[in-house]
Amino acid sequence: MLRIIDARTGEPVVAAPVRRGLTRVEAHASGYGTGTLRVLLVADLVVRVLELGGTSVLPVLTGEREQAELRAAATTLGVRPFEDARDLSGGFGEAQAVHVAAEDDAETAAGEGVWVPVAAVRPDAPAGAAPEPAALRLALLSHHHRAPATLDAAALDEAATTLARWRRAVAGWARSPSRPVPDDLRGQLRTAWEDDLDLPAVLSVLRSVEEAGPRLPDGARFETYAYADRLVGLELTRDVGAPA
Repeated sequence: MLRIIDARTGEPVVAAPVRRGLTRVEAHASGYGTGTLRVLLVADLVVRVLELGGTSVLPVLTGEREQAELRAAATTLGVRPFEDARDLSGGFGEAQAVHVAAEDDAETAAGEGVWVPVAAVRPDAPAGAAPEPAALRLALLSHHHRAPATLDAAALDEAATTLARWRRAVAGWARSPSRPVPDDLRGQLRTAWEDDLDLPAVLSVLRSVEEAGPRLPDGARFETYAYADRLVGLELTRDVGAPA
């Protein structure tokens, strides 16, 4: 069950207290830049965690400027589609709402629901410098959403190197017989992503699996990465079956 820090109170709250009810996840983002893309990415993570927990979700995007450009860039970044708030009329009977917004906006927001703050990205510029979109996504996931993210050339290069190494490893592990995700690793992953979207902790679990050596069967390592990829969205199994 996802517990997240409400920006207005500083207290942890359950994001979806009524599991069978519909939860509206509303991303408040206008303009085109890595700062607003980060807002959409965090909203996408909220949606994924809630869905993994069995909650029905309505993702909505609210904003006025450069929405077409922002949506196109978000799709490239692996963010799944959001409904346009302007196209929705009337209520959908949602049981709760989770709002994701830039830090300053979230902390001063009024109204119902939980407000998730997203810290700034430095520099806040379009994502053209990334070696590939998934590397930018990984670089952003490496920082907690409440901490500022620095996206310089070194950070993007490190993310690209890690991503390539993980994809090669997953493709290699896929050639071994499948094994279930070990219960302790599944528990570590869920604990991390349900604890205020602690994505750096999720990535730390993946690194521990990578470095586990022969004590963890390759088939279990493959299934662990495939399971985690349902949240991190890095296409970690993309190279499975490709020529070595």
